[in-house]
Amino acid sequence: MTHRVHRLALSALMTFAGVAAAQTAPPPADPAAFARCLDGIRGDAAKQGIPADAFARLTGDLQPDMSVLPLLDSQPEFTTPLWDYLAGLVDEQRVTDGRAMLAEHRDLLARVSAQYGVDAETVVAVWGVESDFGRISGKRPLRVSLATLACNGRRQAFFRSEFVALLKLLHDGDLRDPHTTGSWAGAFGHTQFMPSTYARIAVDFDGDGRRDLVGSIPDALASTAHYLKRGGWQTGRPWGYEVRLPAGFDVAQAGRTNRRTVADWTARGVTRVDGGALPAGDTRAAVIVPTGVRGPAFIVFRNYDAIYSYNAAESYALAIATLADRLRGGAGLKTPWPTDDPGLSRAQRRELQTLLLARGHDIGEVDGMIGTATRRAIQAEQRRLGLRPDDGRAGQRILAALRGGASN
Repeated sequence: MTHRVHRLALSALMTFAGVAAAQTAPPPADPAAFARCLDGIRGDAAKQGIPADAFARLTGDLQPDMSVLPLLDSQPEFTTPLWDYLAGLVDEQRVTDGRAMLAEHRDLLARVSAQYGVDAETVVAVWGVESDFGRISGKRPLRVSLATLACNGRRQAFFRSEFVALLKLLHDGDLRDPHTTGSWAGAFGHTQFMPSTYARIAVDFDGDGRRDLVGSIPDALASTAHYLKRGGWQTGRPWGYEVRLPAGFDVAQAGRTNRRTVADWTARGVTRVDGGALPAGDTRAAVIVPTGVRGPAFIVFRNYDAIYSYNAAESYALAIATLADRLRGGAGLKTPWPTDDPGLSRAQRRELQTLLLARGHDIGEVDGMIGTATRRAIQAEQRRLGLRPDDGRAGQRILAALRGGASN
């Protein structure tokens, strides 16, 4: 089972601001039904070694927060064009910050890599994508969110087990603060582990006697490397490469689980875009074309699968992989995305919001988060400028149009 089935990276949520959820009213709370549900979970908790008095102490103050339910269907990994998703997560700001983290934590990362065999750049890329290097920790009380999801909406069984896992972490002392916050789905800490993953994978790397993925960077980064190793990471091997496909490539041959030897792919005309050599011919690999054959294509190996296991979404895995490449000094993708309106970096999103404010749109704070108010303002400007589609999307076209008319 993957680390977080269909759970978005927290920094992605902050970048895209949960737009779909903002447009969907949550259902009304039913406190009586919630109380009955919690009472039904008591037995599961007891089986995990949580006594009745501890369960009562950890749940007695809970009230449901129904605002988390619409977020189940608003995950940007599955609802956002890939060029938008990567533009916000793998931008120059994150590359610069990531290289600073590599330098600041060089000795720690060397010890982590020596123990788990995962390179420092990949570990730091996960840290950057998941929480913007610990800057975005999530503001929702974990007990409230998980209890609500355990008792309402779809996937209650999954969230019920995560809620019990969280209570056990609190009872056992790995977590000491019952008011610990995280994402709407219950992931938390520097690299956003779900409670059950925390229980299975987290390590005490700083040697203080407990596994603390919230307050300890050593524990968090080592636990991330441990997760990837458990996911099948192969030391010293690449995750993959951007490739050039032959003319007439059959897209039916693509897909992460459609494995062939590198020799087979080479015979079919697949080559690296940078002219470099592919691994040994008997290495098994897949070719993925996440935006179709007109967009960037990649040949991916076992380490890509390990990244994918961290959060089961192609866009997420590519964000980690391509950010790690940038942290190693790579220049980024060579093949343009198949769109005439590429996505915006976080700095460009802030610039766009500044231009919208200058035109009198009440969008709130300039924060780079594209929420409902910003989208409505973009849509109004698209209509005024005659841009189609007038969909409220934050892309290069509307930014260029507003730049050109900044003095109007």
